[in-house]
Amino acid sequence: MAIKVLNPGLATTVQDQGRPGYFHLGIPVSGAMDSYALTAANLLVGNPATAAGLEAVFLGPQLEFQRDATVAITGADLPPKLDGEPRPGWTAFKVRAGQVLSFDYLKSGARAYIAVSGGIDTPLALGSRSTYALGALGGMHGRAIAAGDLLPMGDGPGADDGRSVAPTLRRMPGNPAELRVLPGLYWRLITEQAGRNFFDDEWKVAPEADRIGYRFRGGRPFSFEPREQPFGAGSDPSNIVDGCYQYGSIQVPGGSEPIVLHRDAVSGGGYFTLGAVISADMDLVGQLQPHTPTRFVKVDMQAALAARKERAAQIARLHDALS
Repeated sequence: MAIKVLNPGLATTVQDQGRPGYFHLGIPVSGAMDSYALTAANLLVGNPATAAGLEAVFLGPQLEFQRDATVAITGADLPPKLDGEPRPGWTAFKVRAGQVLSFDYLKSGARAYIAVSGGIDTPLALGSRSTYALGALGGMHGRAIAAGDLLPMGDGPGADDGRSVAPTLRRMPGNPAELRVLPGLYWRLITEQAGRNFFDDEWKVAPEADRIGYRFRGGRPFSFEPREQPFGAGSDPSNIVDGCYQYGSIQVPGGSEPIVLHRDAVSGGGYFTLGAVISADMDLVGQLQPHTPTRFVKVDMQAALAARKERAAQIARLHDALS
């Protein structure tokens, strides 16, 4: 049995925890932009954290269920409705065959995660069901869902109606958002003043914010240390001989507007990267709306590792609470 897509929403895709291990081939990790929220949704409905669900951006889909299921919506505050009646977020609820799940207007955040008992059972592509639209890989034929699609449902026992994630275990960005940054290999290319400005200035999320990357604007332009450009790097001081881009890298084309590379970003290129948003904060990036004020906070490796450990502990607390 399946879920029929009556209305796909704005850009709803099938996502799981991604397909790591193919970056050397130019294939990004993909997966949920807010992996913690998808984990919570899956655990609420009795799925393993790795099951595939739906990632809805700004505007939710309209879905007709062809069999009974347990459903949970987490992440952005995109209020769910069942046959027009409101249902709570971050809480499991039952859906009967023939009922329609829809959504009210977005209140906060950017991406909501829809988990169903048994998961979305589209074919695996390189070990993952995640949609990578640029490469036409995974999900529903490598694209966002469309009206008329039948989303296959896996088998799962479901979970009790009313199970909920406590507010203390829900994580969303503040206002202004704070993103911790670890300076990297190419930090040396900018002046000391440019580095101070980057952390002192308040930036805002630009409209160009998607699964590939989030652009930020409003801060002061970067200045660069004088240097002779190496052969093949071009004349712009923000250019380098091609380098690798890890998940979370911050590139600054032309030295003006930093771009945080996210789940579907390319694996390398010719722009310098001043560092990376730490892994513990990347879920927060995926929940930022355009024009959200944002500050970047400088951290060292010790702080970044401590944040990663705390995030792992929070995931463990989530598992314990919903086991």
